[in-house]
Amino acid sequence: MLQSSAQIFAALGDETRLRLIAVLCAGSAMSIAQLLANAGLVRDVKVGRERLWAFEPAHLDEARRALEAISQQWDRALLRLKAVVER
Repeated sequence: MLQSSAQIFAALGDETRLRLIAVLCAGSAMSIAQLLANAGLVRDVKVGRERLWAFEPAHLDEARRALEAISQQWDRALLRLKAVVER
């Protein structure tokens, strides 16, 4: 019992998994594909009785641009810090 509790706490200790659990707790059961679709990372097309999933890069590009902007802000802040320290 103690070992299984430890595994549960280890799983919930990961921020991504904890967020997934929070999403699932807020609504009904969802597939991983639905979670990715809700985030805008994939889109589905129904072909006959099947659903085909395709990667949707637009939102990932948006995230990349946001990370690049943050990176540039940090670079500028570090350069300012370096200038202060070197004085």
